[in-house]
Amino acid sequence: MNMKQILTNIALFGAALALPATAYAAPIEGQWKNPHGNVIVRVAPCGNAYCGTITWASAKNRDKGASPGTRVLSDLRPAGDGTYRGRAFEPKRDIGGSAIVRQLGPNVMIVRGCAIMGFICKEQRWTRVS
Repeated sequence: MNMKQILTNIALFGAALALPATAYAAPIEGQWKNPHGNVIVRVAPCGNAYCGTITWASAKNRDKGASPGTRVLSDLRPAGDGTYRGRAFEPKRDIGGSAIVRQLGPNVMIVRGCAIMGFICKEQRWTRVS
């Protein structure tokens, strides 16, 4: 490797470090499981936004209304810096509200749903299912 190639590689490496972390984040699309591993949600485009639909749930969760085909996230739109805003639905309690989904990296995202004008919120750390 000559000096010009070395300097080019150093410049490219420095430019890569300067990019925001979200430039490396995998898309929000994919299969995600909740912290207990008893629900898997598929996040995919729907219209101009993203939606999350249950693809698998434990028998206990299915008995409580969290069955495959139930949409639990809707109208998720990018809000910048790896964050998406939209709507959430909690099938076990049959309530809906606002949602904020924040990707922490390619395989982890924080899902926060709030109901009753934002007074009651629940947050979970979901991990990507390969």
